[in-house]
Amino acid sequence: MRDFILAAPIDMSTGFTDFFGTIGLSAAGIVTKGVAAVIAVIAVRMLLTLNSDPKMALRKGSMAVGTLFLAVVLALYGATLFSTVTDKPAATTQTPANPKS
Repeated sequence: MRDFILAAPIDMSTGFTDFFGTIGLSAAGIVTKGVAAVIAVIAVRMLLTLNSDPKMALRKGSMAVGTLFLAVVLALYGATLFSTVTDKPAATTQTPANPKS
């Protein structure tokens, strides 16, 4: 029988850092996916608890579908959206151009 290797062996002895590095997620990506998953669970719960009144069911259902859409967009593009957030720039110590004397 031939030796069949499905994937190359990877040393995961350092724990989660290696695992998430192999699937291409950083810490910010994991948080973004987690937030999107929580929002998706809330949206599905909203869909499951619809009212029997047609007008309220339509209103709550459309709100749940919108929430689910937000979760999908956050899951797909959240890392790109939040990568534009930067730290506050450091204060400069330059003197004013026209000092008042």
